[in-house]
Amino acid sequence: MIVVATDDFELYHDVVGELRDRDVRFTTIESGADPPPGTRVVIRTPSDTISLPPDAESVVVAGSEARRAVESAVSILRGGDDGRTVVGVDPGSSPGIAILVGDEIIGAFQVPLSEAVGTIKSELTDVDDSDPIVRVGNGARLQGAQLVNDLEDVAVELVDEAGTTPYLGAGARGMGDILAAVNIARRSGEVIETRTLEPTAGEIQRIKDRSRQMAPENRTIDAKLARRVAIGELTLTEALSRHRNDNDTHTESD
Repeated sequence: MIVVATDDFELYHDVVGELRDRDVRFTTIESGADPPPGTRVVIRTPSDTISLPPDAESVVVAGSEARRAVESAVSILRGGDDGRTVVGVDPGSSPGIAILVGDEIIGAFQVPLSEAVGTIKSELTDVDDSDPIVRVGNGARLQGAQLVNDLEDVAVELVDEAGTTPYLGAGARGMGDILAAVNIARRSGEVIETRTLEPTAGEIQRIKDRSRQMAPENRTIDAKLARRVAIGELTLTEALSRHRNDNDTHTESD
């Protein structure tokens, strides 16, 4: 059982809310009180005093870290404290991201590609595990390569993602990328530091076609700009803006 033992009202409120959202059994006591029988984890601040039972562990947390405290407590309660922190990523324009400790899923996200690395690094900040790993699916080659190349100071594996997206029944629409990320996290892969990011002629042409569809004036960006979009240096909107400005400058000089 998890025990919340703090006189910090704000932390108490946030931690209890997180525990209720996860439907985890818990109880609360005042700082200095004895934990009840069956206590496995105590959540407290550095200023709270508590006498831990012999088999219990303490999660010490600041007021702004309620979610991380609850994740740590739940991981300990369910035996995940001996497991490695693994991040699974199903790459794409909006990657699915799953955070696992051992076999326990402690977080899931789906964010734009531009926010994916920041989200992963944020989730790995201050994790108890000193050796976390990020496993990236080998699909969506360009987006996956961008993620691999931008993930610094963390071990990365490239995983065969064939068969990782499960069948989605009624009401599960939109969950495919996240569920695939969970399955990717549970597969070992090849350790990788960088991945080639050179787009094919077909990939560049598809970006040029999309630029023509997006632009009100049916303008098409050139191959150099399309390549920079493909490797993540520019967004398509930025490339269109540059193409427009370059053409306007040439027109004025003529």
